[in-house]
Amino acid sequence: MTVEAFAPAKINLTLHVTGRRADGYHLLDSLVVFADAGDRLICAPAEGLSLMVTGPRAGGVPTDGRNLVLQAAALFDGPGVAITLEKNLPAAAGIGGGSSDAAATLRALAALLRRPLPAAEAVLALGADVPVCLCPRPVRMRGVGEVISAAPEMPRMGLVLVNPGVEVPTPVVFGALAEKTNPPMPDLPGWNTAADLAGWLKVQRNDLESPARLHAPVIGDVLEALAATPGCLLARMSGSGATCFGIYGTQAAAQNAAQRLHGRWWVQACAPYSEAG
Repeated sequence: MTVEAFAPAKINLTLHVTGRRADGYHLLDSLVVFADAGDRLICAPAEGLSLMVTGPRAGGVPTDGRNLVLQAAALFDGPGVAITLEKNLPAAAGIGGGSSDAAATLRALAALLRRPLPAAEAVLALGADVPVCLCPRPVRMRGVGEVISAAPEMPRMGLVLVNPGVEVPTPVVFGALAEKTNPPMPDLPGWNTAADLAGWLKVQRNDLESPARLHAPVIGDVLEALAATPGCLLARMSGSGATCFGIYGTQAAAQNAAQRLHGRWWVQACAPYSEAG
């Protein structure tokens, strides 16, 4: 028996940094959606625990205990399992690749071993983004990532993800953030169209975008290129970077934009994803 699980890209449509705890962790308020582009996990019973990484973005991905997939698998403390990770998303890119991989591993092993998911505290210990990736759907994420509430469903729209191939270390970005106590988001209103959503997002923020651009100015080039594509309703950076996204009214517009940008950077046209369908 083998079990497959999809690990979708996580997109922070907003990311408000609202404070900092005494232990140094930053408090966030973020509208999170997932894309139908991502990695894939395949788990099968085996004598011991192993990880093989394949796919177009496999280069440089560790296959030892540094990988969150193996750290997630270790939480089950059970029979051996052979895990294959098909890596399609760039690593350290601000779209939750490693965290989504870990969450997909937890879902796959729970199904394979017929066990419940590990305790919430253990999941959070894997990383602040892992809990939100356990059930990929539109959510509002607060606290350090552990306070998760349902968000309105996303309207029909197209998305384009662009990564310029530079790593932006998260600690560096947070360290360069001048103001660490900023206003949270208002109540989420719900949106009928992609234009409604983009209009609402324009008065929200990603507080990490400016410090990330100081570290990697190419992010500004990506945002300008996205904004210049026909039909782009909003261009913004996701997470701590360096991946940026564009919102479009239709899938056709997103595909056209991706074709225009292809060849310069990693580019992926996609749509919102929900595990529920």
